[in-house]
Amino acid sequence: MIPVGAVLDEDTCWQVIDHERTSLADLLEGLGPEEWERPTQCGDWRVRDVAAHLTVAARFSYGQVVGEMIRARGDWNRMIHDSAVREARRPADEIVALLRSTIGSRRLAPMTSRREPLIDILVHGQDIALALGRDREMPRAAARDAADRVCTMRVPPRPWPLPRARLVATDIEWSHGAGKEIRGPIAALLLLLTGREAAAETRLTRTG
Repeated sequence: MIPVGAVLDEDTCWQVIDHERTSLADLLEGLGPEEWERPTQCGDWRVRDVAAHLTVAARFSYGQVVGEMIRARGDWNRMIHDSAVREARRPADEIVALLRSTIGSRRLAPMTSRREPLIDILVHGQDIALALGRDREMPRAAARDAADRVCTMRVPPRPWPLPRARLVATDIEWSHGAGKEIRGPIAALLLLLTGREAAAETRLTRTG
């Protein structure tokens, strides 16, 4: 068990990522055809697009990433979107197998740290669970590390604006920002920080 007051070291971070990849693959393995097509709160992505995206960074070579960037005309976010949609054309069982193949991998996409795959698996795991009407617990210490990274990331570019407020976690020691206060579990704050306001809102309290 990770102490809630601890900063994740490298090995612990990857252990969390592997655990989350395993549990998400288990969830996906039991889905029916209609569930794979459910829309999520991640733009226009379906469950299968989100799942496919989670396999890309740990599998693509630098050469493949460069090729995807050229195809996307240098637009990082377009590259991420389009590569996921293309990979999502695979059969569902193949997507699950590819996700399982990433367990134990420490391969990183260019210009990223280990905290990017942590953000990916935590937040996109929620995207999938919410689309399916499932509860998926988010480990608090890992969510805090991910929230710290979202608040400070410059490269790769953060696609979501940060809330103009002071965010305060109610279940772990963490805060960020200034202004009116938004309080809630660190998992809900991470969803808010990553543009999932509708998913986070019911678990947050606003003051000021």
